Amino acid sequence: MTLHQDAVERYFAAWNAATPEDLVKAVASAFSEDGTYTDPLVDARGHVGITAAITGAHQQFPGFRFQLTGTPDAHHDLVRFTWDLVSTADGSSPAAGFDVITLAEDGRISSVAGFLDRLPEA
Repeated sequence: MTLHQDAVERYFAAWNAATPEDLVKAVASAFSEDGTYTDPLVDARGHVGITAAITGAHQQFPGFRFQLTGTPDAHHDLVRFTWDLVSTADGSSPAAGFDVITLAEDGRISSVAGFLDRLPEA
């Protein structure tokens, strides 16, 4: 497994953590202490901010998981990939997007720029 693949797997492990305790551990494993996550709906910084952003997504979409689609594309310290938000009950997917992550020297994520391609209607 490459450094890039490992970072993407840890990223999805954080977004799909089943318990608050697992989420805290997964965020610490995936993100550097001063890591950032930014998309059109949220701008989070550090483990506490990123954990809160992921918790908010879990509350908004209970019973959904983030799923990697396609193959990540990577070079240097950058990785881009696409994802779908998928219901574990019926397989529906109300949201999709792509993210670009930057890796820190230790292989954890230092920043995420998220882009939303599909959102549920309000």
